[in-house]
Amino acid sequence: MSNRNALYILMILAVIGWGGLVLFTRFVPPHMLLAFVAFFVLLGVAITSTFSPVLYFLSLRFLTSRGYRASVRHALRQGSLIALCVIFNLILLALHSWNVFTAILILGIAIVVEVLSLGRK
Repeated sequence: MSNRNALYILMILAVIGWGGLVLFTRFVPPHMLLAFVAFFVLLGVAITSTFSPVLYFLSLRFLTSRGYRASVRHALRQGSLIALCVIFNLILLALHSWNVFTAILILGIAIVVEVLSLGRK
């Protein structure tokens, strides 16, 4: 699959994900654990598919060097890391366990994972 097709699929998936999230929050009451899990899964899909094309275009435009070549796989990994950071922070906030130190720790873990994955290349 080419980068262009993958980006189009991600853009369509972003619209579907955000629409599904809006419909889910409108029609499903958050009374059960399964509703919370479905909400965070829909939110993860929506955030990942939104940030991946944005990060691809930003890296294509600003990070052009010999050592780093922009690809949709890298952008998808970075978008999913951002989505996981947001979701983990929101889960902690919903459990009333969020504080600045855990947010910094989650962000630091995401940065370490990204640096290790870029270093593996």
